[in-house]
Amino acid sequence: MQIIKSIESLRETLKPFQREGKKVGLVPTMGALHDGHGALIKASVKDCDITVVSVFLNPIQFGRNEDLDKYPKRLEADANFAASLGADYVFAPSVAEMYPNGDPLTLVRDESLECLYCGAYRPGHFRGVLTVVSKLFLISKANHAYFGEKDYQQLFLIERMVKDLNFDIEIHRVPIVRESTGLAMSSRNEYLSVDERKQALAISRGLNEAKEAYLAGERGVSKLRDIVVKSIVLSRGQVQFVEIVNQNDLQKYSGVLKPTDKVVVLVAAFFGKTRLIDNIEFN
Repeated sequence: MQIIKSIESLRETLKPFQREGKKVGLVPTMGALHDGHGALIKASVKDCDITVVSVFLNPIQFGRNEDLDKYPKRLEADANFAASLGADYVFAPSVAEMYPNGDPLTLVRDESLECLYCGAYRPGHFRGVLTVVSKLFLISKANHAYFGEKDYQQLFLIERMVKDLNFDIEIHRVPIVRESTGLAMSSRNEYLSVDERKQALAISRGLNEAKEAYLAGERGVSKLRDIVVKSIVLSRGQVQFVEIVNQNDLQKYSGVLKPTDKVVVLVAAFFGKTRLIDNIEFN
């Protein structure tokens, strides 16, 4: 395992493999790696000849009052974790390396979706994500990249960016990894108290109850949504949004669902001061 901190060094390191036609896999992360990230790394190691895990806490995707300063930072532990799963390199650039002139003036945006759902509450977040991901794609020239389905809106936007901008890279979706309790794995779970961690199980519980109702024949959007909202509120959570949307374009459903509708429920909620997201597909 080698930790690489400069863009030029990463490019020079990967060039010989790319000349030989080796498949390079990229796993973009912000660090504080857990088993959810582990699933991405394992998928890349299985598919590719070389796996690069990027560890970069991207400041331009954080808002003014968000948790950039307290986000967990442990590069050595992250590198050891990635190495234990078969990753070959960790790319850990500084902010100055990625943005040598300060915040970039050229940004990648999706104006139709960046202000919906998570984006409505985190202005500028998704343009920060798309910008840094596009930079990582161009820097690494990876053939494959791996993202988790927990960040459903983010993954959708990245897939659309790749298609719209003709990036020569294949995006792989990796299913949500959950703790034994059902809580979706997240670096932010570390912020939860013991009681809040128990309360936060209401998110996955509500999502599963809504899916059970759907499979039993319930098609009313408001009724399905209310199942999730009620579960969270009864466990002392604060709902930021619960939306039932189309998997193909992320547009909201209303009224009554058709049997052919491709449904995903997107959720964001607070337990204490910790914001958690989750989702579930119905079909």
